[in-house]
Formats: sequence, C-alpha cells, structure tokens
Amino acid sequence: MKSNPFLHLVQDSYLFPEITRKKELFLKNNPGAALISLGIGDTTEPLTPFVAEKLREGALALGTKEGYTGYGPAFGIEALRKKISEKIYGNLVAADEIILSDGAKSDLGRLQFLIPAGAKVAIQDPAYPVYVDTSVMTGKSLIYLPCRPENDFFPDLALAKDADVIIFCTPNNPTGQAATREQLETLVRFCQKNQILLIVDAAYAAYIQDPDIPKSIYEIDGAKEVAIEVGSFSKMAGFTGIRLGWTVIPSDLTFEDGRSVKKSWERIASTFFNGPSNLAQLGGVAVLEESIFPINLYMDNARKLKTAISSLGYQAFGGSNAPYIWVKFEGKKSWEIFDLLMEKCHLITTPGSGFGENGEGFVRFSAFTKPDNIQTAIDRLTQNSHRL
Repeated sequence: MKSNPFLHLVQDSYLFPEITRKKELFLKNNPGAALISLGIGDTTEPLTPFVAEKLREGALALGTKEGYTGYGPAFGIEALRKKISEKIYGNLVAADEIILSDGAKSDLGRLQFLIPAGAKVAIQDPAYPVYVDTSVMTGKSLIYLPCRPENDFFPDLALAKDADVIIFCTPNNPTGQAATREQLETLVRFCQKNQILLIVDAAYAAYIQDPDIPKSIYEIDGAKEVAIEVGSFSKMAGFTGIRLGWTVIPSDLTFEDGRSVKKSWERIASTFFNGPSNLAQLGGVAVLEESIFPINLYMDNARKLKTAISSLGYQAFGGSNAPYIWVKFEGKKSWEIFDLLMEKCHLITTPGSGFGENGEGFVRFSAFTKPDNIQTAIDRLTQNSHRL
C-alpha cells in the first residue's frame, strides 16, 4: 500500500512528546529532581463539587433502566447548545449554529475537510502546531504570517491576499496576545473583501480580562459572513481530560458557489463522529449553570510570573488576557534556553521555535499550575538568572 505523501512533510515528532522525552531523560539522569512544569497548557485545579456531582449523577443514571442512554444527538444535546448560545455568546449566535464535539483540537483537524486539497491556508507564525500539521497532512499549502513584537503580534494581512483560508487564534497560543477590536475589524473586513474563510480558535476567550477586547469574533459586524469560531471547555472549566468543545458555523456562511458551509460541516461531523460523550455534555451544562471557573487563579499566576520575569530584565509578553507568557531570551536559541531552564532552574517550559520560525529565541511559560509552584518557580528564576 502506498503511504500518504503529505504525512512525510510533517516533523516526525510532535512538539509536546519531544518535551516529554527530554524531561524523562533529565529525570533518569537526575533522580529526585523536583521539576515544575510550566510547559504544556494543562489545567491543575479540580472540578467544582457541583460539576463533579452532576457527572456522578449522570454516570449512576447510566446504570439504571430509566436513566440509560445510547447515542446522543449527532450535533449535541439541545440544552447545552442553548446554554452556550445564551451564556457564552449572549445570543449572538443561534443554538442550532453550535455543533458540539470532543474538543477544539479535534474540530480544528476535522475542519480541514471543509477546505479543498491544494487550497492556500494562512497561519500566524508562531502558531499552535495543530494548524500547521493538519493543513500539511491534508494537502494544503501554507502562507506564514509573521507575528512579532515589532508588529504588536498582529500580522501584515497583505501577505494573505491570495489565501483561501486564514486560521487565527485569539487570545493567542503561544504569544498570549489578544487581538483588539480594531484589529479584528480589520481582519473581518479583509476576509470580506478578498472572499477568504476565517477560522478563529477562541479556546482561551474566557481568559480575556480587558472589557474592550472582544471575546468572540461575532462581536464584529459582518463576521457571520466569513467566520467559523471554535470554542472549548478544556481551559475554561478544567475539562482537558473530559473532552468537550464546539464549533460555531453561522447559517449565513456560504461557499462561493452558494452552498451552505453549515450543512457541509454537519455532514462531516455526522460522518466522522457520533457526538461528544453524553456524560461530558451533562458536565458542560453544569459548568454553565454554575458559572464558576478557575480563571482568576491562573491569571493571578500569570501576572505574578510575568512581573517577576520582567523584573529580571527579560522581554515578556502576554499574561494579561491569556494564561501564557511569551519571553524573549536575546542571543539564545529556544531549545538552548529550554535546556538551561530545566537544568539550572528545574523548570519545564515550551521552546518557541516549536511554534514556528518566528518563535525562535522565545520560550512560552504556562500559568497552569498551583500557586505554590509559581512562587517556587519565581524563586528559582531569581536565584539562577545569572546562569541563563
């Protein structure tokens, strides 16, 4: 059997497994080392008792004749779709425009089936690796949009004038920057003018602290004509292991031939997927009923960490509307500083070069950890900064 030639165009090792490999090797050679992980963006705070109890009740109900359920609705239970529409979008989008899934990452991969092979996909650089890898795996060509401190991490859109699709992440992973209203208006107008499909990854929207920064692309006039938005319970509610997300596709969104993008997505979703876990969806309903999230704790971590890093003389970005701090280490390669931080400070970070060419020289610090760990990490950085 012939192999898929596009698979050979992606790196053999995905970024985060490579970090794990390096960490395990370090621990093997340094048994007993107390590493603190500020690398992979995984939540650490437990579910609230209310949400955990609703999950427990749902699981017990499955053990009864009256409460057992088989497959759920293909696009998700109506109660949860309505709550997302009301609580997260303020009814800017209709419940039937929200298709539930097992997570944003999964949907970002499946969305590639909306895009024809050979299409040009424009992606921020640096970028979450899934955008790049899934585009390459499905035969797309890439246009990289440099996002640097010099352009306030908002790309020169003229580079994307020939693109068929733009994938845009705000608040951004890895840089921690959230696009302003003016920037998003510019982006939507550009996509309208050039007939470009806009896919927005809004997995960290709940972390936006600035009331003037939009939490959804649909706060921008005209966005429903050009934009798909992907959301997630993972970082908002600690559902990284439970797996629950959604994709919004407005009814007004059409391909150039007039066909409905929403109907095409429903066909893809129902072909590849039977809908998210019924239990996960019950948990999602509970989350939105309670509206208690661990966001303030993580953002307090981010503020403390960014302040400490900046006081040591490093350029630090993000950390104000997202749980990531993007730090520049002049004169050093990303993997070099990753190794130094692990060896000298016993801290795990994420090398910026793993997110793209314009990430070289940066590392990403994640605020997803216990507050005590943040203070210990700050102490270690302060004591060892002269060795970095």
